[in-house]
Amino acid sequence: MSDWIEVAKMEELPRLSARVVQFDTVKIAVFRTSQDAVLAVKDRCPHRGGPLSQGIVHGNLVTCPMHNWRIDLATGEAVQPDQGCVRTYETKVEDGRVYLRLSSAAANANSCVEHA
Repeated sequence: MSDWIEVAKMEELPRLSARVVQFDTVKIAVFRTSQDAVLAVKDRCPHRGGPLSQGIVHGNLVTCPMHNWRIDLATGEAVQPDQGCVRTYETKVEDGRVYLRLSSAAANANSCVEHA
């Protein structure tokens, strides 16, 4: 059984935008950059829990709409001088379809220790 879940078609995810998918109680923001990279992180800023999916995407970063923290979408790490991280999730695009991997091994791929 595959642990990849289809979450969108590439055409449904405009460049520099995000789509939120929810599994159980976890909201995940799936982003598409201007270079068509598809990256996914938990939709909760490490600073005050702002919705990263509503932030501005630039390069491989998203700026939280609440307090302007910048988060690297590839690593989940906050950009200096801010400190903190969000959980990242593996993504892939095949035949124009966007997939997300939810397995615990993939979800823990970064060394993020989240704080409430």
